[in-house]
Amino acid sequence: MKLCCYLLLFVGCFGFSQTERYKITNLEINNVHPHFGLMYANANTIIFTSYQLNKKGKVKKIARNPVLTIFKGEFAANGQIANITPIDIDAQFGMSHITSATISPNGKQLYLTTNYNDKNRPEGNFKDTNFHIKVGEYNEALGWTNFKVLPFCKPKFSYAHPSLSADGKTLYFIANIRGGKETTKGGSDIFKVEILENGKYSEPKNLGSKVNSYSREMFPFISADNTLYFASNRPNGHGGFDIYKSEIHTDGTFLKATKMPKPINSNKDDFSFIIDAQNKTGYFSSKRIEGKGDDDVYYFTIN
Repeated sequence: MKLCCYLLLFVGCFGFSQTERYKITNLEINNVHPHFGLMYANANTIIFTSYQLNKKGKVKKIARNPVLTIFKGEFAANGQIANITPIDIDAQFGMSHITSATISPNGKQLYLTTNYNDKNRPEGNFKDTNFHIKVGEYNEALGWTNFKVLPFCKPKFSYAHPSLSADGKTLYFIANIRGGKETTKGGSDIFKVEILENGKYSEPKNLGSKVNSYSREMFPFISADNTLYFASNRPNGHGGFDIYKSEIHTDGTFLKATKMPKPINSNKDDFSFIIDAQNKTGYFSSKRIEGKGDDDVYYFTIN
């Protein structure tokens, strides 16, 4: 009986210390609209996804659906994000819904998630709601332009949430690819491709059972120390989507993913986790009850 009490006391203390490591702050940018798809653009700038507003400050809609786009902001005191503006995207490419983007370490390429429309819909029988990933390049006069669908994206599947390794040589993303040895286990799995020369890519590789589950995996992020962070709604979580992490070995294999502690995770959806190169501060999105309405951005520090 005494041994049981001691064990419970030890577990309780350990859980408390894990929780106390993190201090989280709900940011001032949050409101009734969603904010997610967080990625570092450079040392001074962050990008994220939210609703596009019209000239009257109301949410822009197409066919009654809110239009998503990518915003950029600058880091300010206490983790706040300031000077927020939409990123410049060449309008001739006609991408009405844009979400979940990442910028290459050299700042020259932008990978983003979008869907097909009447202007660029390929032939074939597939769901119009399927997403794909495009890559564009930056032009001083036009902004982000010259977008091309990544060659491995097949219209009958969905591809989303691009994220680059710290060296910019590996692209991670989620997909629901079916068939073959790299088939998706659940609703969506995390995959990777190697970025080759001359705009070429290797074939998508499923990250395997140490990372993926029979549920849904989303929003991968690879830290400077080569740790993969992602969200999953697999069983035995705190509730909704939770944030998990998996260390990547030098041979490219993964440790079994483990769940992040509270207060990073809650009993609602928690996702889109990013952390700085020093593993001291970062951001994530959450729909927890004490938020301001929809998916809020939280800043965290680690003691």
